[in-house]
Amino acid sequence: MKKAVVAIITLIAGACHNIPSWENSVEGNFDALWTILDEHYCFFGYKGLDWDEIGREYRAQITSETDARGLFDICSSMLDRLEDGHVNLSSPFAVSYYRKWWSDYPQNFDWRLIQEHYLEFDYTTGGGLSYKELPEGVGYVRYDSFAYSMGESFLDAMFLNLKECPGLILDVRDNGGGDVTRVEQLVSRFLDHRIEAGAICHKTGPGHDEFSEPYKFYYDPQMQHVRWLRKVVVLTNRSTFSAANQFVAIMKTLPNVIVVGDCTGGGDGMPFSSSLPCGWGVRFSASPVYDPMGQLTEWGVEPTEGCRVDMDPEAAFNGKDTILDFAIALLVKDKEKDSALN
Repeated sequence: MKKAVVAIITLIAGACHNIPSWENSVEGNFDALWTILDEHYCFFGYKGLDWDEIGREYRAQITSETDARGLFDICSSMLDRLEDGHVNLSSPFAVSYYRKWWSDYPQNFDWRLIQEHYLEFDYTTGGGLSYKELPEGVGYVRYDSFAYSMGESFLDAMFLNLKECPGLILDVRDNGGGDVTRVEQLVSRFLDHRIEAGAICHKTGPGHDEFSEPYKFYYDPQMQHVRWLRKVVVLTNRSTFSAANQFVAIMKTLPNVIVVGDCTGGGDGMPFSSSLPCGWGVRFSASPVYDPMGQLTEWGVEPTEGCRVDMDPEAAFNGKDTILDFAIALLVKDKEKDSALN
């Protein structure tokens, strides 16, 4: 994935065209923002958006009385129409952020509940990972964020300590993403052969449909480290986003993996940053990333068929996580089936 990202950056640099300049005025900054997105945002076609019409709608809201805060609010509202958690406008006084990709859905996660009622506040933690063998004999691993660096030695020790478990629950609910290189680091621990992990494209011109051919990238198994090749259940919710969304998309294609919970939050575009004449920064999705099946997952990754589960509020009040319980039951059932065959 590192090579793919480097290649994309190089190709983007080589595809530059004349950069227009705008006045540092209310209208000039609005036009700069609209044009930067128009030429570089990667999901207009995928989302069926008429960016010209959206631009006209919000530019018409600018008046002679519009100050910096008013301009920020108009621009933020326009960017919300992209429905993309990777899109931010940053000023000295505020940062815009689209929240409805997760706020309109149940949270489906309570870390305190799990710590208290399943882990009994007794578990091993390090590098954003927390793990323990549950009483049912299955392993539970929680990964908070791909922003945390996972030590290879810690991963080796974790898998060795869970080696007696026939199955593993990997909980990435509320994992908002981070460094995509750590996706490869973790996925490689579940592989026994090289896989095609996905593909990435870059913009080749200002048109909404001007993209390069997909550049495929591959993951190899970590042969020199401890790997887990038994059953895995990945737990997800709407706050599983960006790099975590990509992780789930890849893991779902592995034969021994089941995804349980809610559809992930999406966010499969590689972010790109630019700036306006006034100095405000803008960040947005510029390069689409495809899953191993050649599909975009900007709207999220669905759970495995028959495995869409929400947390039951009444059960949660009584200390039960119905998503986690569903995963435990799946692995216990498989364990009993394997025992009967042996």
